[in-house]
Amino acid sequence: MIDHIELSKEISYALRHAPWEYELEMDEEGWVPVEQLLDALHKEEKWKNVSENDLVIMIQKSEKKRHEIFNGKIKAYYGHSIPMKIVKEKKEPPEVLYHGTARRFLDSIKEKGLLPQGRQYVHLSQDVETAHSVGMRHDMKPCVLKIDAKQAWKDGIVFYYGNEKVWLADEIPSKYIIYGDLET
Repeated sequence: MIDHIELSKEISYALRHAPWEYELEMDEEGWVPVEQLLDALHKEEKWKNVSENDLVIMIQKSEKKRHEIFNGKIKAYYGHSIPMKIVKEKKEPPEVLYHGTARRFLDSIKEKGLLPQGRQYVHLSQDVETAHSVGMRHDMKPCVLKIDAKQAWKDGIVFYYGNEKVWLADEIPSKYIIYGDLET
């Protein structure tokens, strides 16, 4: 029986952080041939029986849409830390986006804005609940920051569509961040 959560973690690691460890050939949009990924997975006893259908089920069962399969290829939507910049679709964002963070990072954010840190992009959420759950990874009482995405877009900040809940940006200057009562 395939543990789809563990499989998702393994594939996320391979596609987001270490494609070279799996000898994957990734194109400029982050796509990898499914057969190549399966060949790499089959080298480990734990994943020797994984099929393309298992990948489809993994994607369908996932609460967060992290991966996509299309035309015999698979990619991770977001979260890449690899040196190669993954090309994303520039898109006008909704009026407001959110970012969940630990309280200990607030002074730095107020000074420098939101920066991608070890990732390729700053991750933003379309709703407060998602931002809160992201912030909970770093702080049991995270702050949820409100981003004036519409004004930032008008001023030339580029946003990229991640998926139905995640938006990305190269950075968000602090003047577009609204600090307030969004601590949850």
